[in-house]
Amino acid sequence: MSWKGQSILSAQQFSPQDLAEILETSRRLEGLLGSKKNLKLLDDYILATLFFEPSTRTRLSFEAAMHRLGGRVISTVGVQFSSLAKGETLFDTLKMVESYSDICAIRHSVEGASSLAARSIKIPVINAGDGAGEHPTQGLLDLYTIHRHGYLERAKTSVAFVGDIKFGRTIHSLIQLLSHYGVHMVFIAPNELQLPQKYADLLDKAGVSYEKTEDIEALRSVNVGYITRIQEERFTDHREYERFKDAYIVDRELIGRCREDIIVMHPLPRLSEVATDLDSHRSAVYFEQANNGLYVRMALILGLLQVELP
Repeated sequence: MSWKGQSILSAQQFSPQDLAEILETSRRLEGLLGSKKNLKLLDDYILATLFFEPSTRTRLSFEAAMHRLGGRVISTVGVQFSSLAKGETLFDTLKMVESYSDICAIRHSVEGASSLAARSIKIPVINAGDGAGEHPTQGLLDLYTIHRHGYLERAKTSVAFVGDIKFGRTIHSLIQLLSHYGVHMVFIAPNELQLPQKYADLLDKAGVSYEKTEDIEALRSVNVGYITRIQEERFTDHREYERFKDAYIVDRELIGRCREDIIVMHPLPRLSEVATDLDSHRSAVYFEQANNGLYVRMALILGLLQVELP
């Protein structure tokens, strides 16, 4: 079944053909926005953004995407500012949103909340991050960024994921997407924060080559370094977070020992894991990466609402 007109819940639902179409539509939208074309394609549509966990880039890029397409946005931000704080169930909240909008994006601390939403209402639902599960639209914009730098099409591309691989939902989504492209993956993390078994099983089934290590020097041999923060909010014991939070720091000196053509990505927000001295380095693409979220989310909204680009 095509993803168009449906919901976006997991990176696993996209075929290689779907991904090729999303990347091409995102590229076209990037060009149209750059030429200031009028994209009033969604005049009669409303997007609801339901963000029950903190967000800056994801929420704002979804809302900007809808505005750029000529649509409108309604939103609620934070449990404390919604009727959930009064004891309303998520199901009841969602039924109201179904009445007020044509499509919704939801972020929630509970893994599976977006799937519950998709089963509960009839409008398309976009998983904008569910607990330590997945973040499929982030994975898609990450894929677009790698594509724009020519690494999806290059033979023997290698990608290193650094940091919190156990709880990093952006990683969970991106590795599923990259599994379609024959990319070699390197997972650099403390043993306690390494790749969950279900994703290792997925890569094994897909025949994807990968390795796991604690050694940050493994970054030196790859084409793409994908750095993530240690996810403080996922730890039940804060002492464990304190033990791991500065496990890896990627700075200009380290990148100077890496391949000249390496690109450094980060889904943001960052803490200490990517030093600010890297911001002006040619390898740093994380702000470009965040900007790419606009084009990709525009493409996804159009597809879910089954509206074609002219």
